[in-house]
Amino acid sequence: MASFLLEVGTEELPASFITDALRQWQDRIPKHLDEHQLTTSKVNVYGTPRRLAVLIEGLPIQQSDRSLEIKGPAIGSAFVNGDPQGEPTKALLGFAKSKGIDLQDIFIKETDKGAFVFANQQIVGRETATILQELAPTWITGLEGKRLMRWGNGDLKFPRPIRWLVSLFNSKILPIALENVQSDRISQGHRVLHPRSVIIDTAADYVESLREAFVLVDGKERQKHILVQMHSIVELFGGKAEVPDDLLEEVTYLVEFPTAVIGEFEREFLDLPQPVIKTEMVSHQRYFPVHSVDNPDQLLPRFITISNGDPNKSRLISAGNGRVIRARLSDGKFFYDSDRAVHLETFLPLLEKVTFQAQLGSVAEKVERIRAIAKSVISSIANLSITEADQVLIDRTAQLCKADLVTQMVKEFPELQGQMGYYYALSSQEPLAVATGIREHYQPKGASDSLPTSLAGKIIAISDRIDTLVGIFGLGIIPTGSSDPFALRRAATGVVQIVWESGFALDLPKLLQAAIAIYADKNLLAKPAETVLESLYKWFKQRCETILGEQGIDYDLVESVMGNEDGSYVLQSLSNLTRIRERAHFLQQSRDGATLGAISEPIVRASRLAVQGNLDTVTLDIKSIINPETLIETAEQNLYQAIAALPSQPSDEQLMEAIKALAPVLAKFFDDVLVMAEDPQVRQNRLNLLGLIRNYSRQLADFSAIRG
Repeated sequence: MASFLLEVGTEELPASFITDALRQWQDRIPKHLDEHQLTTSKVNVYGTPRRLAVLIEGLPIQQSDRSLEIKGPAIGSAFVNGDPQGEPTKALLGFAKSKGIDLQDIFIKETDKGAFVFANQQIVGRETATILQELAPTWITGLEGKRLMRWGNGDLKFPRPIRWLVSLFNSKILPIALENVQSDRISQGHRVLHPRSVIIDTAADYVESLREAFVLVDGKERQKHILVQMHSIVELFGGKAEVPDDLLEEVTYLVEFPTAVIGEFEREFLDLPQPVIKTEMVSHQRYFPVHSVDNPDQLLPRFITISNGDPNKSRLISAGNGRVIRARLSDGKFFYDSDRAVHLETFLPLLEKVTFQAQLGSVAEKVERIRAIAKSVISSIANLSITEADQVLIDRTAQLCKADLVTQMVKEFPELQGQMGYYYALSSQEPLAVATGIREHYQPKGASDSLPTSLAGKIIAISDRIDTLVGIFGLGIIPTGSSDPFALRRAATGVVQIVWESGFALDLPKLLQAAIAIYADKNLLAKPAETVLESLYKWFKQRCETILGEQGIDYDLVESVMGNEDGSYVLQSLSNLTRIRERAHFLQQSRDGATLGAISEPIVRASRLAVQGNLDTVTLDIKSIINPETLIETAEQNLYQAIAALPSQPSDEQLMEAIKALAPVLAKFFDDVLVMAEDPQVRQNRLNLLGLIRNYSRQLADFSAIRG
């Protein structure tokens, strides 16, 4: 068995490109090897700031010989007069010659397109080294990423210039070339700790040869090295490092031989809000914050940075990083003190100069719409009971929710929007509920972010997102494919998540209609209101379906609670957003517990047949549409009695039990009577019975969408 090494040496690569490139290689290279019948025991991909590498082990020396069934011309074209016993045509002779096949080895085989000539072609396996020579350059040139550039005079695009190539098949150099760079066995060690060439004798020696040159090529090894060092350092003074996953991955691919270095800053900077300190450290300097072990919420005036330099110079590196963070925190303190010198409300006029969207006006105008929409949100939640004092706090939160956007701190660090509003509201003597609502109304910022917990935060978070959705949809800017510049998917998903988590009985159509009316009054809609509404209904329906699917709800059950293609049922479902989730999970539990399977067949049949009648989908009173004296068969009389006995306004559990009790009566009805009877009155009665069952069961789901 053989090993193959490919190393691409470059100038320092962006960490984000390295991780993405390694994922691409880990996905593509095994597939390419399989496509060429090259089995392997292991494919390892490695990356550091100066190199990308793949080491493939357990390769065969050459492909195995194999037999391939190949298709030739149709019988009519292969033989004179289409007679397999007749003379071969030029088409058949040409096929045999091109494939190196003797005519006596051909055979005829029927396909879905008729009879064709086939033959088994013996293919001699190629040498693995030759195949790798062809594949390796494509692995490099096929990498995708942002900001790929041409370097020098060639056409090759790569994030940074390629300086060397190592290509070894066992111990032999496998010649490949990328423009003016030829492969060899010469790699490079660490820039500082081993600024010399490294000779790789064999592919299998790669990891150890680079380790001796102070390059840990394996990202997992570097990450483990970083964590062990950080843990050892903070233990010395009773601290605990905060290790964000994204930062850990980034610094892992910013270094080749990591050294954890402890640094410190003046304790006075701890008076700054923690988000400011952490943003300076994590987002701007790639430092790890350190907390007290005794009080995990308390930051210590220390940090850890991961150096790629000489470990013996750690004191000097620490001092330099300390000077940098002090300067950054000094700027932060200046911004913080300056912003707090005035009341948060003072910044509101400045929002008039900040554009939300060119056609929708300024952020100040958006704030006024949010205030108006918030009132509609409150009135659209049937199970929400709030006091006048609550409404005042919600309106004040809406008024101030964007004020921090024009503060010096947020101008410098936009990622602190909302968080600084919280601190500035408190320093301005605003109620805690208002400050909390300002901070929370941006949540959730992503799939893993927490949701608002305060009432004001929830209401304004919903209002802000509804304003954005109505405004952008009103301009006819609907995302297509993966393009979503205004994050409208995330906005709608956030609304659904907040509503579901809070248990709000939100009437979404009512809310959207009210918000659209606000826009219409200000002449901000470029599209007809009805068109905007229909688009938003569809948009929210899709978001609900996606979230339910992610929560493990079967696709047909999702369709059954959302309404599939039934527009009226979609509106009915959206009129109580939380009930969508409750019904979906109840149905899934019923299916998992076999209850749904036991009743679904007759109910589904009834729901699908009911459309043959003319009964609407909301009537539940059987006495108002059927005279029991006109029922002639015992089975339909029994079904009438069973329907009449159904409980009104049942819970999901009661409704399911009622349907379960009704199911055998309905099954007997189907066995004993012909629904589509010739007599119009009889047929109408029977379709009305089924329509009532459909309407009753629609309180839980559209059973016609359920598949078994």
